[in-house]
Amino acid sequence: MLKEFINFIKTGNVIEFAVAVIMAGAVGAVVNGFVNDIAMPLVGQISGGVDFANLKYVLTPAVVENGVEVSPENAVRYGAWINTIVNLVIVGFVMFMVVKAYNKTKTPPPPPAPAGPTQEELLAEIRDLLKK
Repeated sequence: MLKEFINFIKTGNVIEFAVAVIMAGAVGAVVNGFVNDIAMPLVGQISGGVDFANLKYVLTPAVVENGVEVSPENAVRYGAWINTIVNLVIVGFVMFMVVKAYNKTKTPPPPPAPAGPTQEELLAEIRDLLKK
């Protein structure tokens, strides 16, 4: 069983999957940075200076007694959700472009070679040549 596991780990698919997971994490960080630091400030500026990350609907405010927070604020953070939706759209578009570029690199399989004469046809041809 240990040998089977070692053979499984050594296969290219596992290595490729590990690389894909690591790259996905890095791409996710880049997309988050792009959305939070570039795209959403621009969208906020266009929409009148709104900071979407801080948009929320407070259900119950935080309770503070003597400078100590006794109960945290309970709020629906719809601005963070908008940022997440923008993230999803950007990641979806990037993945679409990657798959589209990959599909262009794939070449269609070559058409099958034309079938040659059968053995009977070759023998009949030889027989006809010998008759001449």
